[in-house]
Amino acid sequence: MNTIQRLASEHREVLAVLRPRAVRDLRESLEPTARIVLGVLAEPGDGVLGRVVSAVGAVGAAELLLARCSAQKLVDVVGDAGEAISPKEAEDGLKRWTPRVDQMRFTRSIGQASRVGARFLFPGDAEWPAGLHDLERHAPLGLWVRGRIDVLAGGAPSIALVGARAATGYGEHVAGEASAGLSDRGFVVVSGGAYGIDGMAHRAALASDGTTVAFLAGGIDRFYPMGHESLLTRIASSNGAVVSEVPCGTAPTKWRFLERNRLIAAASDATVVLEAGLRSGSINTAGHASALGRPLGAVPGPVTSPASAGCHRLLREYDAVCVVDAAQMAELAIGAATPTLAGLGPGWGGVGETPDGMRVLDELSTRTPRELGEIVQRSGVVSSKVMSVLGELEADGVVVRRDGRWLRRRTAC
Repeated sequence: MNTIQRLASEHREVLAVLRPRAVRDLRESLEPTARIVLGVLAEPGDGVLGRVVSAVGAVGAAELLLARCSAQKLVDVVGDAGEAISPKEAEDGLKRWTPRVDQMRFTRSIGQASRVGARFLFPGDAEWPAGLHDLERHAPLGLWVRGRIDVLAGGAPSIALVGARAATGYGEHVAGEASAGLSDRGFVVVSGGAYGIDGMAHRAALASDGTTVAFLAGGIDRFYPMGHESLLTRIASSNGAVVSEVPCGTAPTKWRFLERNRLIAAASDATVVLEAGLRSGSINTAGHASALGRPLGAVPGPVTSPASAGCHRLLREYDAVCVVDAAQMAELAIGAATPTLAGLGPGWGGVGETPDGMRVLDELSTRTPRELGEIVQRSGVVSSKVMSVLGELEADGVVVRRDGRWLRRRTAC
């Protein structure tokens, strides 16, 4: 029995708890075991390891590294499988990975993941975020998730709202309004769980009964920053998720924050930078979004404010689109995947495009059913017209009536 088989057999009960579906036999536990082992051995985004996994699979790669193979053998095995790494890449890679060969660390990590109720996803799972495939050899080996595991699996549009930790009142106000508006339009709000803009985006989504996802740079067994432990716990226990690619027990570092940013960009349909200085980490996220071909937006600020200098640079030098509210951000994200209004779902091109129809639609939530009186009050449209619009939208499948209240379907934006 090889090492991965032995580890999978020894920890089969724990692995069964960590997976979205029950692990029925030893064979089904080999792939997750190997990917967890590789996650312990390597730092996020290691492209050399990505090529090794592409060539020989996760199980084959893990066996080679656990056996402390030579650099030449690694080059030969990968070359025979149709990929290519140079002797220098193999040698440097083994110098990074071999010192981390520690089966006890693997055991501690999955034990802690089990204790906090985490799940482990990897490419091929139905719940895997499809956008991460665009990272190719730099894609994560797997994802650790606390909360809803399928939140980014493609059922709803998603948008990343990022910005400075040291946000101004202006930036936090814009972030709150944007996140709430996008949540009401059925978007999953993605961010990094940090202070400032990230935290406001998450809080506003929760307050609007929306769905939000926080990508962390450290293990999800210990939420970071500590000041956001309550917020991140609310996200994980609501309809959202807290996600990381690094194993439980891993501390957040500057490098891991930068690598984490590529996941935020790749998992989202678009990225919007709401407020950022010239050296803000959110500029790094914007760079990943641009490199991946994702739509990139930036919110302008006062020209005298250093806190908005990064946004202005994105607008001037990186072809970011100027966006100022939730409607424009939604258009930025949906426009990339859906070039015509007809693609936005039933009802578009009909009453949903009339002034009254748009006002009524804007005040409907995909999460919270609203009574007629509340819709009238929020939209400023008379009750008789609201009822007429709702009737047409219901016939078109854009809204649904539940116990005398109205809910907007996710397919409408």
